[in-house]
Amino acid sequence: MKNFTNSVLRFILGLKRPSSSTNKRLLHKNGETLSSFIIREAVAKDIDDLVTLHIQTWYETYSNSKHKLSREYIHRHWKDFFSRTNEGWFCFVIENTHTNRLIGYAKGKPYASGDLPDYAGELNKIYVLRNYQRLGFGAKLVGHVSRRFLDNGIASMVLFGVPENPSCGFHEAMGGKRLYGANRQFHGGYGWKDLQKVAETTPI
Repeated sequence: MKNFTNSVLRFILGLKRPSSSTNKRLLHKNGETLSSFIIREAVAKDIDDLVTLHIQTWYETYSNSKHKLSREYIHRHWKDFFSRTNEGWFCFVIENTHTNRLIGYAKGKPYASGDLPDYAGELNKIYVLRNYQRLGFGAKLVGHVSRRFLDNGIASMVLFGVPENPSCGFHEAMGGKRLYGANRQFHGGYGWKDLQKVAETTPI
């Protein structure tokens, strides 16, 4: 019953997302093209922009949530990560080369928990602003993360989310396999056991 309820919530939240054709028209209206954007590694000077992006994408994804994010807390979160340069984490951002605005990001790190021994990396966060979704940016981020993990000798990754997230369909389209609890409940987690395959089939 819980799995069914979450499926309904995913469907309802997904209805709020614009279609690919809508976002393509918006891109054109704004004088942008897909080539207006690059994916690059995040640096410490991106922290303020990452905080803004983190908060905006979270509220767009979980628009029905009553939870409020603290900008101060999110800022500390990112500042702390950038201070830990020797822990193997990394972050890619999507940047508009004309305006320098960030419209998406993905963060990866080694998976330290022993709960899932089949996985060595964790796709810790991946978000794209609503008006830039369904244009291929998310797939490119997954590809960049997968290739970085492989460069670091990590061939598998796991993602932990929430089961009502409308992005679950995207994770599955990217080859992620649902992870189920002992009670066969789906809690929003996905696993990729062969990142080489992901790297080879996602756009650069």
